Formats: sequence, C-alpha cells, structure tokens
Amino acid sequence: MMKPRERFQKKEEFQDKVLDLRRVTRVTKGGKRFRFRATVIIGDGKGRVGAGIAKGSDAAQAISKARNKATKNVIIVPLRGRTIIHEVEAKFSAARIILRPATEGHGLIAGGSARTVLALAGVKDITAKSLGRTPNKLTNALATIEALKKLRVRKMIK
Repeated sequence: MMKPRERFQKKEEFQDKVLDLRRVTRVTKGGKRFRFRATVIIGDGKGRVGAGIAKGSDAAQAISKARNKATKNVIIVPLRGRTIIHEVEAKFSAARIILRPATEGHGLIAGGSARTVLALAGVKDITAKSLGRTPNKLTNALATIEALKKLRVRKMIK
C-alpha cells in the first residue's frame, strides 16, 4: 500500500553526476565575491543525456540550478544495441573527441568526463579518444555531447 505522499511525488527518471564544482571569484572595489559554478551531467541510461552549468551563492544552490538546466538540455542519442551507430568526431572550444562504435562485450573505453557522459547516456560498448590538449572537464564533456548530437540515423527508403 502506498503512503498518501508517495502517490504524488514525481519519480526521478534521470541519474545525475556532478562533473565539476568550482569556486569562482568576482573582484569588486570592496573585495572579492565568491560564488560556485557547478557542472552536472544527467542521463537515463537509455539514450538520453544532458549537461547543465550554473552558478549559485552556495554549492547546493549551484548544483540544483545546474540540474534544472541539464533537464532542459536533454538530447536523444541514437543507439544500436549497446553502442553508437557510426564513428563521429567533434570539437568544442579547445577540446576535440572521437567516438568509435565497438562490438558487444568490448566495454566503455573512455577517460575522464567523456566516460561519465557516455555511461549516463547508456552507451556500454565504445572507444572514445580525447584529441585536444585541454584537461578541462567542462569542455571535454561538452565536446562529447556535441559528438553525440552529430549522430544521424539512415532513413529507410521505400
């Protein structure tokens, strides 16, 4: 038997991961003003993934704002079984990434923030290589999402 409150609570469909949390500073005449910038990646493990970046006066506020932005930026990734449908390369700022489909059982071969994005998207067999020199987690994650946006499905012709 469900409790009365449980019936009306919205079930969370996305898993989320805080990719980056930084303290940023604005220098004013009176001193330094500190805020927090959070980068959150969300995904359902079935082909939907999104990223959100937000600032807030404290870390919890920044994370919740970033989660809300990520839900608005969800993209659908076309999957073929456990992998992507074709090879793709993308660039975002200084970050470059290449994604290659892999056979069943190959595993998720990716490093850093690309691994987080692909895992939350539900891709289980893939090889990803970061080609840019930047170690920035934010730009590498956004380059991975740009690569996933470039995936196209071949239309069936009758």
